[in-house]
Amino acid sequence: MRNTNIIQQKILSLSAAQHFVAAARVTGKTIAFTNGCFDILHEGHIFSLSQAAKEADILIVGVNADASVQKLKGPGRPVNNEQTRSLILASLLVVDAVIIFNEDTPLELINHLQPDVLVKGGDYTLDQIVGSKEVIANGGRVVINPIIQGVSTTGIIQKIQHL
Repeated sequence: MRNTNIIQQKILSLSAAQHFVAAARVTGKTIAFTNGCFDILHEGHIFSLSQAAKEADILIVGVNADASVQKLKGPGRPVNNEQTRSLILASLLVVDAVIIFNEDTPLELINHLQPDVLVKGGDYTLDQIVGSKEVIANGGRVVINPIIQGVSTTGIIQKIQHL
């Protein structure tokens, strides 16, 4: 019998995430962090998360809160609320922890967690990645993963609207 309670337990508060990171570091584990809206999970997200998970022992995913997604993506978004998006991400084997953040950017979260590796998709450049300077200043590194062309949440929504 599978322990499905572990999925919900992977969704952490900031305080719980800080304790999780501290405990992982005591055992010598490295921490990777990535973030996004993850509104409708698709192949591009899975690829990006899988690549991010390869960069460290632990992968923490910051999820934009609903208000933040609406600011970034516009009216009608998010399609899925923050709890649903977090639960879906937490159910993935490659994801060790999920944290919802209310700010417009994950900078505060990155500063609190101080990941060893900050990972973003290839549609960003180093100078555009929020938290890159802070991670590098703390001795960490930034990884930009390639994106899968032609796959996006916006594209999926447009396709559905034209059915």
